[in-house]
Order: sequence, then C-alpha cells, then structure tokens
Amino acid sequence: MIKSGKMIKSLRMYLSILGFSGMLSTIIAKVTKSTVLFELDRQDCKYPFRLRLPSSDVPTYEQVFINQEYDFLVETQPEVIVDAGANIGLASIYFANKYPSARIIAIEPEHSNFEILKENIAHYTNIVPIQAALWNKNEEINLVDPGLGKWGFMTEMKNSLESLQGNTCHTVAAMTIDKIMKDFNIEKIDILKIDIEGAEKEVFNDTSSWIEKVDSLIVELHERMKAGCNRSFYCGSNGFDIEWHKGENVYLSRGNCLTTRPEVDNN
Repeated sequence: MIKSGKMIKSLRMYLSILGFSGMLSTIIAKVTKSTVLFELDRQDCKYPFRLRLPSSDVPTYEQVFINQEYDFLVETQPEVIVDAGANIGLASIYFANKYPSARIIAIEPEHSNFEILKENIAHYTNIVPIQAALWNKNEEINLVDPGLGKWGFMTEMKNSLESLQGNTCHTVAAMTIDKIMKDFNIEKIDILKIDIEGAEKEVFNDTSSWIEKVDSLIVELHERMKAGCNRSFYCGSNGFDIEWHKGENVYLSRGNCLTTRPEVDNN
C-alpha cells in the first residue's frame, strides 16, 4: 500500500511537470524497467533537450525551468559563466538562452550524466563541456555513488582515510578554478555556479588565488552530506557585498553584478 502510494505521488509529479506524455513515458519506463529519453522543446530554449525517465533529471528540470532558481537581474551581460556540477546541462542551457553572448564552461564528472550533457548542448557553440570534477587540487580522484540518484554523485581523494559511504563508480580528473581559468584563458568569471555534492568543502578551503576574480557565486551547500561545507564556504568567500537565498542556492555578488528580483526577499 505504501509503495503504491509513492508510485501515485511520483506519477502525479511527472504529470504536473511534464504533462500527460511525460507521465505516460514514465509509466512505460517503470513497466519495462528501462530508461526512456523524453524530449522537451521549450519556447524559451533555442534547441530541444532530453531528460531520462524516471530519474532525478525531472526534479532538476523543475528547479531550473519551472521554479526558475537561476532567474536574477544582472548589471551587465555576463561574458564568462562556469557551471560546476552541470549534470545533464540544464543550467548551462538556461544560461545559454538567457545570455547568448556568454561563454559557458560546463563541468560534470559522472560519465552517464556527461554523455547526456554533450547531446543536450551539442548545438550550443557557446557551451564547452568538460568531464572533470571541481576540486582544490589538479589530480585524479574517485567518483562515489551514495545511492541518491543521478544528481547525487560525490567525490573523494584516492585512498582516502575517511571514505564516503557508497560504491566507487570510476576515477575522474579533478580541476581547480585556477586551472580552468588558465586552460580557457579566463581573466574573470562573471558567474560561478557550484553544485558539487559536498566538494565545496574542499574547493573553498583555500580560495586566495581566485576568489577576487569571481564577480558572483551561486552555490548549493551540502552540509547534510559532508560536515564542514558551510564553514568552508563562508570562510572562503569573503569580500562579496550582497547575499540572498533562492531555492537551495546561496547567492553572493560584488556590488550589483547580480541582484535578486524584487519579489524575492533578501536574507
């Protein structure tokens, strides 16, 4: 009975977000115990993109396109956006359509997510996909699946003394902000969006070489997944003038580079 109730609730969610065809595709996927690629063609996006059904792609889509969690005002059009933890590319696609002149670096470590990301952004010449993990060192690290779905992969050092709970999927190249800026000849990052499932603890541990080159931060903190994330983030992000929260994200901005819309309360 409980399982049946969860199924009905899940199907209602797919119906409300993706409509009847999306719900039907989800039912087919569940019955056949397979994954269905569902194509969406939105008026506010230049090209269609695909979601995996059933998967965490749907609540990610809801956050980005329905709840508009990356909707904000800018003082000037951004030239460089880094999307760290890009998953299947939905935030990058949102930014590419909102800021068509911006160069967007989309970083995603997990292989299956990255393959869908490449397909979804194939027609966007201003989005550059990188299969890597944002980290505080340039090295090879482990990608771990703690069982949270396609949006919940975590990273850890090889041979870590405090291993994460879950199965190691594969190793992946880890990159620092400094390396990204050097490799792509970037002098300043207008918007740095970070959703990296707890690795913000490592990334913000020492930001002295790059934090002043970032105008705005959008970060989802994962203290619940890795203790110390919040303290590391706030200690490593001094110097920003404005802070507000929207959805699961913390926004930090220098001056009025980014500002919240009037209907969103500042914290």
